[in-house]
Amino acid sequence: MTTTAEPTREQLQAETAVLRPIDCRGLNSLADKNKANPEGGKVTLRATTITEGQFRNLTFIRDLQPVVIDEPPHLLGENTAPNPSEAVLAALGACMAVGFMANASFHGIDLTQIKVEMEGDIDVSAVWGLGDVPDDKVAGFTAVRLKATLEGNGTREQMEEIVRHATRWSPVASTLRNNVQVTATLV
Repeated sequence: MTTTAEPTREQLQAETAVLRPIDCRGLNSLADKNKANPEGGKVTLRATTITEGQFRNLTFIRDLQPVVIDEPPHLLGENTAPNPSEAVLAALGACMAVGFMANASFHGIDLTQIKVEMEGDIDVSAVWGLGDVPDDKVAGFTAVRLKATLEGNGTREQMEEIVRHATRWSPVASTLRNNVQVTATLV
């Protein structure tokens, strides 16, 4: 099997051609379908995570190659992949980029670059509930900052509206903003 190497960050940033467009007819059809039947857009997503050893985990989604998650050495991992919190940032960045592309395409704006930079503040002193764990400790991100770079044939005002609208409707950004019920049971 021949595999092609993924482009580097520098190669992607050097591209100036219009980004591969999405099917606007399909986008409009999907939007119309969900406007006509809002309940029909609710789905359940599934993933299965299996630990290889130490903190290296493989998460299987649909029929795709597994998503690898590990921890950095300062958190006792082997540094073979992003850690779970970094994966949250990656999910946020990808979700935002999808929203930027969809909104730009919907408004007839051709983008030549989408770059989303994220950083999040997190206190890791609880060490998965084994370290400093007073009752008032907040686990997880306490702040996430995102910087979007959109380049293309839209005006500054159009790009700002795309960022605002996509941020409002991003499922991942909304998940981070909202209190989501999480339950865990032992099988």
